[in-house]
Amino acid sequence: MTATVQPWGRLSTLALGIAAMLAGQLAALIVVLSIFDMTVTSHATLNGDGVAVTLLILISTPIQVGLLMLLASRRGNPLDYLALIVPKRGDVVFGTLSIIALIIVANAVSWLLGRDLVTPFQTDIYRTADAAGWLPLLWLAVVVGAPVGEEVLFRGFLFRGWLRSPRDIWAVIAITAGLFALMHVQYDWFVIGQVFVFGLLLGWMRWATGSTLLTILLHALINFEGMLETWISLHG
Repeated sequence: MTATVQPWGRLSTLALGIAAMLAGQLAALIVVLSIFDMTVTSHATLNGDGVAVTLLILISTPIQVGLLMLLASRRGNPLDYLALIVPKRGDVVFGTLSIIALIIVANAVSWLLGRDLVTPFQTDIYRTADAAGWLPLLWLAVVVGAPVGEEVLFRGFLFRGWLRSPRDIWAVIAITAGLFALMHVQYDWFVIGQVFVFGLLLGWMRWATGSTLLTILLHALINFEGMLETWISLHG
């Protein structure tokens, strides 16, 4: 953290982060419900719809990130505040290899426990997006949109606002990973647990390298692998 950055307070960071996320989600939900001609009480039927998921991500992400950038600019350089700096080549290589290794371990554990590597949610959104001709946009939303929105919020804004001293490091990494995992309510407890572990690694990489751009890249790699597994399961 540079001397020019004066972070928001811890409670303010949480409140403002949630507000930015909800603003993006609400705007996206209004658009999606109007397109599908549905009411708020019936929107749960859209959870497995690939078109709806694509729209929700692609609409909410720019709004959320824009608001977080605006909030960060009130405390200094927003790129510095959110750690949107280019990582070193060695950090990219190490981070990529670490993520690949964790993916292999996670898949091996799932296989040993007799669990499918691809969740019903993944197959549902893939099939419905494909049927509607929205598959390229779903890939864009999942591999690019979701990592950008989630990393700027968790490893960018929240991380910066909560990390005040070296003794805070593991608490901040764990809390941001926990909140990150709990956002993935479309999955069961086992997959949410895996998301938490990936969040711990992403948080550690954010701290060790000082770059949220790196965690965006690594998150994109995780999601790309998930989409690739979904494609293989449906077409293999």
